[in-house]
Amino acid sequence: MADSTDASLNIPGSRPAAPPPAVAKPASPPPKKTSRKPAGGEESAESENFRQRRRIVWTCVVGYLGVSFLMFLRFFFPRTLFEPSTIFKIGSPSDFAIGVDTKFQKAYRVAVVKEPERLFVIFLKCTHLGCTPDWKPAENKFKCPCHGSGYTSEGINFEGPAPRPMDRAHLEVDPEGQIVVNTGQLYSWYKGEPSHFNDAGAFIPV
Repeated sequence: MADSTDASLNIPGSRPAAPPPAVAKPASPPPKKTSRKPAGGEESAESENFRQRRRIVWTCVVGYLGVSFLMFLRFFFPRTLFEPSTIFKIGSPSDFAIGVDTKFQKAYRVAVVKEPERLFVIFLKCTHLGCTPDWKPAENKFKCPCHGSGYTSEGINFEGPAPRPMDRAHLEVDPEGQIVVNTGQLYSWYKGEPSHFNDAGAFIPV
């Protein structure tokens, strides 16, 4: 005799038993957001960049304050130009040969001219715009490099835009026989006016 339980399961026309309902699993909570801390190398790099920016800012501030302080102090000092002395010695008349000598041009901006009967000193300042003419021995003339003014060996203008001759410096001979030149006192020759090149002090006899 078969088991009644098993027989009931095989009864023709009977429906199979439904499976037990599935139990719903509780939803898992969403993952927590965790802040990602920079690694040790990245943190040190950011700190170094910050320090560099801070140093740049402070350098700019200190530089600005320093320049401002120097400009402030500038008002307490006189505005003077340190130029060569206008009074100087060039030696004795016998130290110069006949002709033009330019060995004092760089130091004092003068040229010494010795003629058979006199010696004088030309102040090398072009009467056009103030440039320094150079002596050209091959051409026997002074030539201004700025605008082409030409002067004779005596400093007399003859070409270019220069309106008049170059000035001559005051000369004296001290007790030791040395020629003392004073470029602070000049002798000029303006167009339409008498020349001062023959005035006492504009030359010395030799």
